[in-house]
Amino acid sequence: MEIPLIQWVVTLALILGLLAYDFFFHVRKAHEPTIKEAAVWSAVYVGLALLFGLVILVFDGGQFAAEYYGGYITEKALSVDNLFVFLIIMASFQVPRADQQKVLLFGIIFALIARTVFIFVGAAAINAWAWVFYLFGLVLLLTAGNLIKGEVGDGEKDEANNVVVRIAKRFMHTSENYDGDRLFTMENGKKVMTPMLLVMVAIGGTDILFALDSIPAIFGLTQETYIVFTATAFSLMGLRQLYFLIDGLLDRLIYLSWGLSVILAFIGVKLILHALHENNLPFINDGQPVHVIEVGIGMSLGVIIGILVVTVLASLLSPKGRALRVIGGTEKAANEYLDLPEDAPEEKRTELHDRLTDYQEKLAALPESRKDQLIESESRFRDVLNRAHGKHQEHLGS
Repeated sequence: MEIPLIQWVVTLALILGLLAYDFFFHVRKAHEPTIKEAAVWSAVYVGLALLFGLVILVFDGGQFAAEYYGGYITEKALSVDNLFVFLIIMASFQVPRADQQKVLLFGIIFALIARTVFIFVGAAAINAWAWVFYLFGLVLLLTAGNLIKGEVGDGEKDEANNVVVRIAKRFMHTSENYDGDRLFTMENGKKVMTPMLLVMVAIGGTDILFALDSIPAIFGLTQETYIVFTATAFSLMGLRQLYFLIDGLLDRLIYLSWGLSVILAFIGVKLILHALHENNLPFINDGQPVHVIEVGIGMSLGVIIGILVVTVLASLLSPKGRALRVIGGTEKAANEYLDLPEDAPEEKRTELHDRLTDYQEKLAALPESRKDQLIESESRFRDVLNRAHGKHQEHLGS
């Protein structure tokens, strides 16, 4: 089925309009979104993505709608995994919290541009050479293997120190301090680059690396360029709000890499089966198609959703996941108390201190081996708790 030009034009206008609205009404003025703001706008963007699937159902049919939803869910899951790396990069560069929104929006726009290029290159390659399905399938299987290798390996993953970041650090010499969200500033009468520019380059370069995995994954679910593009675009929309909404939850999705590796391996096998079905390589079955089972979009959608549900539940409900929730909640409550202004209402102080005390009781019940494993710096962790309690005692004595 051919997608009409008018449908492409309206879709592009909608996506560009959403990006422009996000910039002018949310990002232009630096601020840290509240949980309520992040939750509302995350729900709005997910709702728009789901509604767009219904539009595809009406205008393009059930097959394309199912392919769109399968692609959207897969790309959204991969995008959440990408947020881990964004979080690490911004933490390593110590980006001010209020300025992180602009970095994220830049990352989303650059990711959309990079993936659009890969989409059209991939579509052209598929149309010209059917054997590209073999290549895409192998890429996904290798990516799945690398994800598992990273989880079972003994070494620490340094995802914020990938090749793009290392090159940027080597050739881009910036000032020591940020100047709001400016990319350049004046220092000793000279115009110099700020660390914000280095962060932008690191995020943009990392986006290109992400596209190498995500585009073959969605081509494993659909070969319609319009569906690939729209599913990818809507999966990126709202990623900025989602970052602030699940910031404290990201490190608790401890089995996400396992779940994504299974999904990528499943789609990789699906692509190779499809390649065999369309085979024209002379050294495989004398260049004739191999009659193998092909996985339909309905089964693909069910498998992807099932794996993600199991992954999230296992992450949050496992003993390790529950321990992370307690440790993270304890530290967050302590930091929130320390950030209270001097004129904060008494009720707010009492509420936060009671929450901190409650978390510490749960923390005391955890096995010492589990705490040793999950608390990165015991001295820093204890220092935060002691300062929060000390500040509360000072307030009571004043």
